[in-house]
Parts: sequence; C-alpha cells; structure tokens
Amino acid sequence: MGKARLSVADLAALERGRFSDGRRSYTVRASGPVSPDSFQVYMTDNAADIVLIVSGLTSGCLHATWGEEWRSAPERAREWLRAWAFHVFHNGDQSVPARPAPRRERHCDG
Repeated sequence: MGKARLSVADLAALERGRFSDGRRSYTVRASGPVSPDSFQVYMTDNAADIVLIVSGLTSGCLHATWGEEWRSAPERAREWLRAWAFHVFHNGDQSVPARPAPRRERHCDG
C-alpha cells in the first residue's frame, strides 16, 4: 500500500504563512491540520528546498533539523530564521516578532 499523496489544495491548507529576509521568501507549513507535531520552512519558490524542520511540537521535546545550506550558517542567522518561523507558525502573519519584555520579578511577603 503506497503513501497517500496530498493534493495542492491540501498542502495549501497546511500553509501557515510567509516571511522574507528582504532577498528570499520563506513559507511555513504545518505537518497536519489539527495538533501538528512538526512544521517545515521552505523557500517559497521551491518547496523542495527545505530550510528548517522543527519536530516535537506536541511532546515539547523540540528538535530542529536544518537544510544543507543552513547547517553552516552563523548562529545569529539561524536564530533569526527560527524566531520568524515560530512566529509565523503560531500567528500566521508577517508582523515583526516582538522581543521578549524584560522580566520583572515580584515577591510577596504576605
């Protein structure tokens, strides 16, 4: 029994959004429509050009697998792409991901 092939419409339904670094455009696609365990980032003009796969979303044991070109990229570039990928996966838009606010600790003496 062969693997089921997804139609173009099915693949489009899994797309969470896109973002760009000003030169290249990236697309984020979930592994499934409900509670996906992974997502992938690929070059928008070539879905076979995988940039990043993040797995373990449902288990909380996250694992990033980088595409060939990105394995040797500077950590700063990979962190930028990873942050955008998560932002688009969760929010589905191209807004700039907010930087985390400085943590303010509160203590109760009561």
